[in-house]
Amino acid sequence: MSTPAIVVDGVSKQFRLYRDRAGSLKEMITKRNFGRYDEFWALKDVSFEVAEGTMYGLVGHNGSGKSSLLRLIAGIQRPTKGEITTRGRISALLELGAGFHPDLTGRENIYLNAAILGINRRQCDLIIDDIIDFSGLSEFIDSPVRHYSSGMYVRLGFAVAVNVRPQILIVDEVIAVGDEEFQRRCFEHLHKLRGEGVTVLFVTHSLGLVRGMCERAAWLEHGVMRAEGNAGEVVSAYLSEVNEAEAARLLEADAKALELAAAARLVITEESKIDEERASAHVPMEASARPVSITSVELLDLNGEAVGAVRGHDPLVVRIHYEAHRAITLPMFSFALESENRVHVATPGMRSEDVSGRTIEGSGFVDYRIDQLRLGAGMYRMSVAAHDAELPVCFDKLENVRTLRVQPAQREINGMVDLGGTWETSSGGSGSNGSGTR
Repeated sequence: MSTPAIVVDGVSKQFRLYRDRAGSLKEMITKRNFGRYDEFWALKDVSFEVAEGTMYGLVGHNGSGKSSLLRLIAGIQRPTKGEITTRGRISALLELGAGFHPDLTGRENIYLNAAILGINRRQCDLIIDDIIDFSGLSEFIDSPVRHYSSGMYVRLGFAVAVNVRPQILIVDEVIAVGDEEFQRRCFEHLHKLRGEGVTVLFVTHSLGLVRGMCERAAWLEHGVMRAEGNAGEVVSAYLSEVNEAEAARLLEADAKALELAAAARLVITEESKIDEERASAHVPMEASARPVSITSVELLDLNGEAVGAVRGHDPLVVRIHYEAHRAITLPMFSFALESENRVHVATPGMRSEDVSGRTIEGSGFVDYRIDQLRLGAGMYRMSVAAHDAELPVCFDKLENVRTLRVQPAQREINGMVDLGGTWETSSGGSGSNGSGTR
């Protein structure tokens, strides 16, 4: 068992949210009820350990207490209750531009930050070239940092934090501000530091990053630790709850949208009746209703419950409701899926053998069952149509009638579609197949 580099034991942190603050000395003296405040607990009885030389991730929604916890571990603030123990020199990158003086140059700020971290000038002279090279700011290093962009701040701050030979590195989400090339270099350097025995604790909203880089992780919600342990298991638990909450919210939004659509359709229908009466009063015409109309489309789970969103690899039922205005051989239904950028994904449609010559009349529905939805996460527009079984005649078509929201799968789908194939291996040159793998 590795020696813990960080021990967080029953830590709680309280802040005071003042209702009124004095704007002047006069108000401070004369105003009654000055200093009234509400107690806010950013953290409540949080405990975990980070083993030496490992990478540990903190996940959770904004405002869950992750950054507050990092500040406590870095020693910037003190916990209200509990105790935090760390072993080794800590280097922290918690806030954009923190520790930088705007009137000093980039080079001068490197020496300033190094001094704050306990690195004297002689030691800093030995590593300053590495810091400047890593930041990629050699052209601007002697300019005041007040002229730096947010990305340049991050480059300089991270370059200092990782090159002062820390034993514990604490990083907040600020790396996400950097460009793609710099982010890749950052994560490559984090792997290098871990190989050198540096303990890395970081906050990120990239769950794939936590899965891929961290041995363990913790999930915070409203200051309370919901889960702690293996990084993959913690991310899966967090993602499942986020997906459920999103599905419920989207389902409610869909219900409201359907109500509004029904109201709008009623108005249009009434207006159409008036127009038809006016037209028939002047021009006699034979009105033949279309044989079948699509009335609505539902997205359901296997229990027949409506879903607002579905996860990749989960089952799904697409239910198309229709109204047959007269007896008709069951038409062939189909629907098309398009991605957000209008790339055609698929058009599942009935075949003649699915119809079987059945005759329908009145209301009904047909189901298209998907045992495993092999789509990558994203939004897909759905259009639905009803066709004649013999001739290529379109009875009815609804464009963009529903939005299929696909959430990230437990087993990541890279790209738009999981082809669902299997890999087979052969042993040596014998040509015999081994067991297939997904």
